[in-house]
Amino acid sequence: MAGAAQVSILVATGAGLLSFLSPCVLPLIPSYLALVGGLSLDEIQGPVSHTTHRRHLLLRSLAFITGFSAIFIAFGASATALGQLLFDYQLVIRRVGGVLVVLFGLHIAGWLALPFLMRERHVELTGRAGGTLGAFLVGVTFAAGWIPCVGPILGSILLMAGTSQTAGQGILLLAAYSAGLAVPFFLSALLFSRFLRFFNRFKRFLPWVSRMSGVFLILVGFLLLTDYFTLLSAFALRFTPEWLFRLL
Repeated sequence: MAGAAQVSILVATGAGLLSFLSPCVLPLIPSYLALVGGLSLDEIQGPVSHTTHRRHLLLRSLAFITGFSAIFIAFGASATALGQLLFDYQLVIRRVGGVLVVLFGLHIAGWLALPFLMRERHVELTGRAGGTLGAFLVGVTFAAGWIPCVGPILGSILLMAGTSQTAGQGILLLAAYSAGLAVPFFLSALLFSRFLRFFNRFKRFLPWVSRMSGVFLILVGFLLLTDYFTLLSAFALRFTPEWLFRLL
């Protein structure tokens, strides 16, 4: 079981990274950095000597990350609690969830049209966040408002959390998902000019990211259906720090 939990954490972290790289998140990162930092794009790209600008951007980026992480982790705890209430039906939940995740994957990859996931939703970015508290609240709004965008990937991780044995495991899964989103976001704030260069080169690959995300979800769906996470546990064991075992 510990091996399966390790793989679940790796899967959740990868899901967070794919969410960050998705076509509906990555292009908006510069605008979100300007919003939470209370700066214009020109100010963000200014000389390193503008230490005040850099400090404000990094501190408010951390507040933004804390905001969306808190909501995602709360989702994980709630999903696990619901799964424990329905413990007698966990096998059914896992099977149905696996089928749903496969369908989500087929949709994201562009191989199956699911009308209820095809409605366009736009996140309006206007004004400035208004300090560290404002950046935190923007992070909370991000977590709730971007669910239609990252919903299939996030929903897959929540389904995994719903079948976890303890609330701690569910929280750890969503913390790993949040880290997959948070680390590249913070690095984008820290190295903004490099991020822009990366984005200009990477944006042509966004359709392939969608396909990769779809294949990723299809794999997760089959793992849920078969309860076969332990197949990857030997590989994951090599990269898992000792302290993580004490949390599982």
